[in-house]
Amino acid sequence: MTTVSNPLLPGCYPDPSVCRVGDDYYLVTSTFEYLPGLPVLHSRDLVHWETVGHAVDRADMLDFAGIRSSGGLYAPTIRHDGERFWIVCTLVDPTDATRGGNFLITAADPAGPWSDPIWLDVDGIDPSVAFGEDGRIWMHGTRLAREPQWHHQTEIWVREYSGTEQALVGAEHVIWRGAVNGAVWAEAPHLYRIDGRWYLIAAEGGTEFHHAVSVARADDVTGPYEGNRANPVFSHRHLGRGVRVIGAGHADIVEAQDGSWYAVMLAMRAEDGSHYPLGRETFLCPVAWEEGWPVFAPGYGVLPESIEVPWAGDDVAAGTWQPDDRRSGSVASDDLRWTSLRELPEEIAVAQSDGTWQLAVRAESLADAGTVAFLGVRQQHADVDVTGVLDMSALAEGETTGLVVRQSERDHAALQVTRNADGLLVRAVHRRGDQENLEAARDLPMAESVRLTVRARGYAYELVCGEECLATINGRELDAASTGGFLGLWFGVFATSHGRQPRGSVRIHDFRYEPSSMLWQCRYSEVTRRAPGQE
Repeated sequence: MTTVSNPLLPGCYPDPSVCRVGDDYYLVTSTFEYLPGLPVLHSRDLVHWETVGHAVDRADMLDFAGIRSSGGLYAPTIRHDGERFWIVCTLVDPTDATRGGNFLITAADPAGPWSDPIWLDVDGIDPSVAFGEDGRIWMHGTRLAREPQWHHQTEIWVREYSGTEQALVGAEHVIWRGAVNGAVWAEAPHLYRIDGRWYLIAAEGGTEFHHAVSVARADDVTGPYEGNRANPVFSHRHLGRGVRVIGAGHADIVEAQDGSWYAVMLAMRAEDGSHYPLGRETFLCPVAWEEGWPVFAPGYGVLPESIEVPWAGDDVAAGTWQPDDRRSGSVASDDLRWTSLRELPEEIAVAQSDGTWQLAVRAESLADAGTVAFLGVRQQHADVDVTGVLDMSALAEGETTGLVVRQSERDHAALQVTRNADGLLVRAVHRRGDQENLEAARDLPMAESVRLTVRARGYAYELVCGEECLATINGRELDAASTGGFLGLWFGVFATSHGRQPRGSVRIHDFRYEPSSMLWQCRYSEVTRRAPGQE
């Protein structure tokens, strides 16, 4: 008997979508302004996951220029039509509604290459696709209601897609506006043909504390849809703030080889019931069918801390985490965790044969929504030490490099090291909105390299230069619950010339990600067992 612990994918892996092809499972998640975009994960047992590629991995596929944080790639869906894989997704520019939109890409091999985008002439977000038994293809998605009855009321539409014409055809049908009167953001729709009926699974309540899952069914894909009388059929919002996993929703279901059913969905680990620096993570949930309706976490009613998967392979090895059987230690340049902002890592840095990066300085700073010189990885553990040894021998005078805890352009904390004529200036800064606050500063003698560390312990983020802690940042002021947006935190290295013509570069000599323990599992174990006010 194999047991898998939740979260299935720790760290910022939101909006998961899954499909099965034979004995193989494939999963994708949102990546927003980070590239490469839309990781494609493969598993044989829903327990062990390997990153086989990224669906957006070419510089000319999509235009990310100027897209601010929490814009970019929203809520992909992955499906297989018997011959090809399909991903439908949305490119969002939060400052320009006329830019981007919903698109389709396909591939014969999930590892790629994926096709250039085919743009769908429809507004809104969260597109999905379903294939009828008659060979017809049905696109669906969500948008703000054309004639709303309340603020942020949305509607879910469905329309036929022609593979020959590569376009939406025929009439559009609005099939759902939410299960609850007054509910906001009925979204993340997925349609399934099961036992002669069409089922709609959708989220509502907004992708935060009040997130929930609702279900409806119909004889015809275009409706009318009958809502489950138990709607919303799944949520953690009724548990209050006394639990450590909140915001469960955005579910996608899949039938396993043995006929059992599971859902993947997002949720957030919030130690205080409100703040979640690791972002929205992917969780696994068992599903049963009763009287023609899916029941999520039957007999338990919340996301379980662990799930038994009888037909799976070995348990996840101790000291590792998913995906890719990751282990504590050095993160070499060929590690699939590396991401960058709005450009691919290989466009802004050169991977060296010894596993290091040579990162070219850019004029943009961390506060700019441009092509910033930044390489980083997701935070996947609440308690972790992240260390970068930065070789600054090629850094020009007046240029700055350092280690950052990044939420967005407007919110981040960093150790900045500037090379001056007579030495180094180290500054610990915390940017909140439009204000950059200096927490501490130190002058150091000239040196070719510097060792910087972020030591995260729950909500405390210590900024350490050498062995000295210069500042401690409150993670509650960095997470999306405080700052807005949809992202968890990233650790990364940056380099800037502060708007001047860049001349230098920095070598990321040794970048290490070292969880202090596997408390990311232990802390979740009391999801429903901690009474309000208990620690």
